[in-house]
Amino acid sequence: MSSADTVTPHAQPEPTVVAAAMFAKDRVAQALGIAIEHVAHGRARLTMHVRADMINGHGLCHGGYMALLCDTAFAYACNGYNAVTVASGFSIELLAPAREGDLLTAEGVEVERRGRSGVYDIRLVNQRGETLALFRGKSRTLEGQIIPQP
Repeated sequence: MSSADTVTPHAQPEPTVVAAAMFAKDRVAQALGIAIEHVAHGRARLTMHVRADMINGHGLCHGGYMALLCDTAFAYACNGYNAVTVASGFSIELLAPAREGDLLTAEGVEVERRGRSGVYDIRLVNQRGETLALFRGKSRTLEGQIIPQP
């Protein structure tokens, strides 16, 4: 068999390249100042500073922003394989408040990925390492790729 007859599978892009392509279109993450600290297959760590415009009527970070950061870490963790993957559901347990000026870190890990379904756990901590929330996301892989491959 000649080299012309050999089929070489096309290598998938690295998760960091996939994350960069997603982030370029992620207007929410950009607007909120979310930073991608680390991505790998089934893993992601993102950070966000709590700003004054994220504070609710109790003087605390609105829980929706905490959930949003977790959901964003979930998205980057499950899309690292370069397959378009979306949330099919999630739950969050808010354990402690975040305050203005806090640096929040959401770290997500893949618990299970089978067929088109996945389960991911995300832990949200502040700059002191105190756990503020626990998030579980369920994913569904759709057709298509983040970075189209031949």
